[in-house]
Amino acid sequence: MATTTAPAQGPAGARQAVERLPGSKIREVANAGMDLGDVLAFWFGEPDLPTPEFICRAAAEAMAAGHTFYTANRGLPELREALARYMSRLHGRAIGEERIVVTASGMAAVNLAQQVLAEAGDNVVVQGPIWPNLVATVALMGAEPRLVPLQFANQGWRLDLDRLFAACDARTRAIVVNSPSNPTGWVMRPEEQRAILDFARKRGIWIIADDVYVRLCYSRPVAPSFAELAEPDDRVVLINSFSKSWCMTGWRLGWLTLPPKLAPVVERTVEFHHSCAADFSQRAGIVAVEQGEPFVADLVARYRVARDLACERLAAMPRVRLHVPDGAFYVFFQVAGMTDSLYFCKRLVREARVGLAPGAAFGPAGEGFIRLCFASTLPRLDEGLARLARALQ
Repeated sequence: MATTTAPAQGPAGARQAVERLPGSKIREVANAGMDLGDVLAFWFGEPDLPTPEFICRAAAEAMAAGHTFYTANRGLPELREALARYMSRLHGRAIGEERIVVTASGMAAVNLAQQVLAEAGDNVVVQGPIWPNLVATVALMGAEPRLVPLQFANQGWRLDLDRLFAACDARTRAIVVNSPSNPTGWVMRPEEQRAILDFARKRGIWIIADDVYVRLCYSRPVAPSFAELAEPDDRVVLINSFSKSWCMTGWRLGWLTLPPKLAPVVERTVEFHHSCAADFSQRAGIVAVEQGEPFVADLVARYRVARDLACERLAAMPRVRLHVPDGAFYVFFQVAGMTDSLYFCKRLVREARVGLAPGAAFGPAGEGFIRLCFASTLPRLDEGLARLARALQ
């Protein structure tokens, strides 16, 4: 009689890849401080401003008009067309709506990218330190994440392209990059993107680029993007979200920009992932990309002031070493002598009542660092920094 081997399972009976996923170290710190009452929290990557009124009004009007039903898996045609115009204008390259797939959040876009590209036996090379979800989604598919850390030096964060390329082999399915970076604020240079694109073309490797913070750049209006370099048929997947640029974290709305041949595959996968994004959220998204430029400009100006305040205050603290971030809304700073950032952040929240994210949450290369999200009002940020300064004395 033939025998069969049972699939590998964890203690709970779930797939081992799922059961082995670590819990969020940021959540662990937040859970330690949420019941304390007077904590100033800068641990989550979220704007402190509510969604602008003109976007909320568009959603309310859409709901009142009855736009509360399912939509196409790929998203509303009107939103895809609006996003195609937005992307084309932003990056100076014609991007057609046939390359756009709307998703129910940027996180859904990340998951979909890995679901259609990676599988057991593959490896995916990931630039780090990086948002842990970009690594976890690789592991969920049974593929091997290979972290290649940025180098932290006096000149700031730097990507060693030779090391990145050396991590790739015959089983490498994709390279994942995030610029502007969460947590470091590093912004990839166009010549680095060109080198990665040339390498990926020669090897037949996909590039998955997290462009969620592309509008939050302090040296130029838009951070460099593979969208400016890649041809439509290149193996490049761009991940975007409405969360950061338009303060829409709770709306769960994002999108993917894909080669035309891949878009229908992702569209079919959406059916079995989340079916579709909410109709009224999508209609609010149309208004965001078509009328939101003044808001985005004001937001970046506000964050620049907050960044400068945070960096000035942190640089004056003993044991702290940092590089002024060029993008996103985080300062990722090193604390001399700190070897356990999770323990350190838990202690800070208990004793100093200030909530920060441990660098270890962003992979091994993040240990020794702490992330502070400066998307906050200046008085609140000022008080949080004062508490931190007293703790580090």
